[in-house]
Amino acid sequence: MLEVSDLCKRFGALEVTKNVSMRLEKGERRVILGPNGAGKTTLFNQLVGEIIPDSGSIKVNGQEVGDWSVEKRARFGLSRSYQQNTLFDGITIGESLGLAAAVSTSKSMWFWKDSLQDADVKAIVRDTAEQVGLEDNLGARVSDVSYGIRRQLEVGLALATRPSVLLMDEPTSGVGPEMIGAFHRLLGRLSRELTIVIIEHDMDLAFDVADSMTVLNYGEVVFEGTPGEARESEMLQQIYLGAWDDA
Repeated sequence: MLEVSDLCKRFGALEVTKNVSMRLEKGERRVILGPNGAGKTTLFNQLVGEIIPDSGSIKVNGQEVGDWSVEKRARFGLSRSYQQNTLFDGITIGESLGLAAAVSTSKSMWFWKDSLQDADVKAIVRDTAEQVGLEDNLGARVSDVSYGIRRQLEVGLALATRPSVLLMDEPTSGVGPEMIGAFHRLLGRLSRELTIVIIEHDMDLAFDVADSMTVLNYGEVVFEGTPGEARESEMLQQIYLGAWDDA
């Protein structure tokens, strides 16, 4: 479903990704780990097209997308949520989801008709709100809701574009234990038709949700394997992640 081969990016003398390769099957949940500065978010930026790699290949469902725009990749099924909120405060949660759904159905280009009233768009909004637990908040203005709900909305916006591959950059950043549990439940509700790549700092959550793990350090892949194999890796315990006896 997602295949990355020998991805390289350099900013001057700094190599931020060095021959990064990974392959994900349909429905796989892959967690990306690594210390600060390891290149995790920069890797995501390259996958979605915000940064163009110097070399390497990015394929989604067998299609090379490495020279495509962000918008074209999103329409093809590659979507992401961000570590920090990037929301429009002046509209409601339902309107926010509707705008994302309109883009996914190509109805955002309707300048003579309100795309938010389209039946297909409304159906996507209802379905997405149910997936992320926002059914009761559709009429709430984004500026008036809690940080936790804003994080749920971030995920909802990505899901409303109907992706086949979803990249999630530290989705539990800045939230408390209760919200981390809610996010865990949210992931459990998502279809296994959806392939998910998650950058995550919470080790308990990472080990609970991952089918597989990739660890980056200084832009290089230093480990790839199952959570069980990661637990047994002395190198990861000592150098990168610390002890996780309770994880």
